[in-house]
Amino acid sequence: MSVSPLVWALTITGILVVIAADLFLIHRNETREFTTRRAAFWSVVYIGLAVLFGVGVWVFSGARYAGEYFGGFVTEKSLSVDNLFVFMVILTRFAVPKHAQHTVLMAGIVIALVLRGIFIAVGAAAISTFTWVFFIFGLFLLWTAFGMVRGGGEDEDELKENALLRWAKRVIPTADEYDGTRFFTRRDGVRVVTPLAIVMIAIGSTDVLFAVDSIPAIFGLTTEPYLIFTANAFALMGLVQLYFLLGGLTDRLVYLSHGLAFILGFIGVKLILHAAHEYGAGWAPEVPIWLSLAVIAGTLVATTVASLAFGRKAGDGGERVALTEVPAEADAEISATREG
Repeated sequence: MSVSPLVWALTITGILVVIAADLFLIHRNETREFTTRRAAFWSVVYIGLAVLFGVGVWVFSGARYAGEYFGGFVTEKSLSVDNLFVFMVILTRFAVPKHAQHTVLMAGIVIALVLRGIFIAVGAAAISTFTWVFFIFGLFLLWTAFGMVRGGGEDEDELKENALLRWAKRVIPTADEYDGTRFFTRRDGVRVVTPLAIVMIAIGSTDVLFAVDSIPAIFGLTTEPYLIFTANAFALMGLVQLYFLLGGLTDRLVYLSHGLAFILGFIGVKLILHAAHEYGAGWAPEVPIWLSLAVIAGTLVATTVASLAFGRKAGDGGERVALTEVPAEADAEISATREG
């Protein structure tokens, strides 16, 4: 697939325009909460844009690349559901006001998109030069899948601050209180960042930790950097609306982590078979993209139906906090952002 620099430039520009429209037009009223109805409407819009882009790939580049794009998009979108729980924990710990949650999530996702772009560029360069990288990606995905099944998903206690967030909290002068949806404010004549900026850094940099398994997963479906980047971009851009739309529904998807583990395991095996095939192993078949799409879609449908049909896991000792709920006692966490 040949993509000219002009197409890359137009694509990135279009993505930035959509993000800017989301921040400054869709959510221009900073005192207005992002309701479920608005989230549903804009979720449909974002999914429509992703599908429309895939149709464009089909028209200009053929069904094969369109299939790879849709496979990557569905995979990234599915894996991003786990991000929602981490976003919930971050917003709760920093007691982010409800009217400011949309702004900080979008800003954090912009950071995540830039960092993922760098990650994708490095990965694509490595794969184009060293075929054996597929073995590493495949084994890593199998190990990740095993960890998901054994651990049963992420837990709030497992959230740890990464190095970038620890550095930011230590060296950046931070206000004690929020100032609407502003990332900077003045206190005693000194320009400081608000806790909202720290939350933005936390969301953007923490997302990269999730990309450690999601990026190798999409490389198992396509090695085209353009398709990988755009699939990630559309999956991330609609994540904010998905956050507000799902609300407490994600708490009921109790088998989702097992389904995602199966998908990662399947793609891990696919990567290993592809690498073996490239090295001339006659026993290693190439897994067609239609089979990958069927496995991914079938697994997601099966785990969603099973989760909604059978409810919560037996022995689940408590309720997760609703995605948009922020307890008042979390206020004490804000002052901790200035310590280090």
